[in-house]
Amino acid sequence: MTQVQRLTVYFDGSCPLCQREIGYYRGKQGADAIEWIDVSADDPQTGDLSCDVAMKRFHVRRPDGELINGGAGFIALWQHHEAFKSWGKFFARRPFRWLVTLGYEIVLPIRPAIQWLFRRTIGD
Repeated sequence: MTQVQRLTVYFDGSCPLCQREIGYYRGKQGADAIEWIDVSADDPQTGDLSCDVAMKRFHVRRPDGELINGGAGFIALWQHHEAFKSWGKFFARRPFRWLVTLGYEIVLPIRPAIQWLFRRTIGD
């Protein structure tokens, strides 16, 4: 595994919902300590994460090089983002970790419908 210096977030920048959410995180103090990679524009260029896979799920790479995704990825983001450390600490515990994972898995299959509604209501 490659050693990285900071958390790396891989996100779908072509998704208006994802754009807003990541934009929110990036607008907070401490966001410059995280590397943000829009996989709709840039291939992640890693051996263990293809662009196709990265477009289907939220992924982060921890500073130790471990690649995680889904709800666990959001918890890692919160743990490493200065503005959300208390959220990360809280949601890393059971049963909250399980609830974040469950919530992510529920939303993921309906994400296309949410994207459609978002585009229709708010626009690109």
